[in-house]
Amino acid sequence: MGMTRICDTWRQWRSAWREQTPLARTLLDCFPGVAMLIDADGIVLSVNPGFESFSGHPPGALVGRRITCLDMDPLHGDISHALAQSVAGRAPWRGLLLCRRADGQLIHQDAVFQPLETLSGEKLKLLVTLHDITELHQCALQDHAFLERLQGTLAQLPGVVFQLCQSARGDFDFLYLSDGLQALAGLSPRTVMDNANALLTRVHTKDREVLNTSMAQSAISLDIWELDFRLDTPDGVRWIEGRATPQRRHDGLTLWDGLLLDITARKREEQRTRRLVSTDMLTGVLNRRAFFDYAEGVRALATRQQRTVPLAMLDIDHFKVLNDTHGHAAGDLALQVFAMTCRNCLRPYDLFARIGGEEFAVLLVDTSPEEALGVLERLREAVEAIDLDYKGDTLSLTVSLGLSVITPEGSLDLALSQADRALYQAKDAGRNRLALAPDYPGVHAPHEH
Repeated sequence: MGMTRICDTWRQWRSAWREQTPLARTLLDCFPGVAMLIDADGIVLSVNPGFESFSGHPPGALVGRRITCLDMDPLHGDISHALAQSVAGRAPWRGLLLCRRADGQLIHQDAVFQPLETLSGEKLKLLVTLHDITELHQCALQDHAFLERLQGTLAQLPGVVFQLCQSARGDFDFLYLSDGLQALAGLSPRTVMDNANALLTRVHTKDREVLNTSMAQSAISLDIWELDFRLDTPDGVRWIEGRATPQRRHDGLTLWDGLLLDITARKREEQRTRRLVSTDMLTGVLNRRAFFDYAEGVRALATRQQRTVPLAMLDIDHFKVLNDTHGHAAGDLALQVFAMTCRNCLRPYDLFARIGGEEFAVLLVDTSPEEALGVLERLREAVEAIDLDYKGDTLSLTVSLGLSVITPEGSLDLALSQADRALYQAKDAGRNRLALAPDYPGVHAPHEH
């Protein structure tokens, strides 16, 4: 009973299978394009039912003719080359062909030439399929033209458009850089896209830690990345302004889309403006405001390190008499020469400023109270040695100095007040000398002159 049921089921299945349309015929009937069987010489043996609707040629008009009649150049076109390569190599050929429909319209075809297995002695046959991709090709051409215009626009921008990628392990890769990189850093975009370190290692050594920290913060918070940093280029150090918007992808990658701008000229102008704001226009040394700003920073550092900082007030002796006798032009010249002489006696990082009129201030950085006496005594001697020739007259200068210290617990204002009182003691004692504040630590003033 069971065997009978199995046999009945088998007969039903075999009958249903025989009634089905063969798969190969179904594929040919439904193929959205041209399918042809040709021989090794390119003679068309048969075509699929959709041949006419996709090629414009009646099936009977092409069977028995060469497939090259579909080519825009039947004698030397691409179809001949594709057929020859596939036959010679007995291997599939796939590529883009430009064919001509029966109505003369040129269409782009995605073509495949597939050699078929044959028995020994049988002539080689090939299955050829053509799929019309004209619309896709036109879209691709439009996209390409748009990308070329976009690339041209990006190349004209005064900077570099970039896309930077950071992997989950923290490695950086540039996915895109516009052509402006060549002018900015002397590197081709391709070089940097192949190796991000070609650009990253050119970041100024003093700015690398700040750059790494800012990128890490942006990657975590997904806040806009903003940083001004220096870049070492073949043309020297350049200031770069970087701005980029981060985004986190589902695969863990972080992308930044941004812009790099050369702001070297702007930085130079800012530095020039800063110098103008902080510089006494007549003498070229620091002005009162800048002196207080910088001195406060020195004081704060010394306080953390529990160190004292020597501070002196200087006043040109009898300057009013010189001004009244020889005129303001002579007074201005005397101030300039005095300032230059003092500046030459000090180290580049010592603070020297014109506080007002003929009064100046000196802050000796990283200098002990004992060393400060020697520095200021040499300065006093250098001023005393000035012989200024002005309209046939020789003008001599001397300076009185008052010296105090900023203690770790003290303030800048207190030290200036003590130095000022010591300065007036030097003047009362005969000028051209250095006087110390009463609580100046552990040393004595130089001998009077």
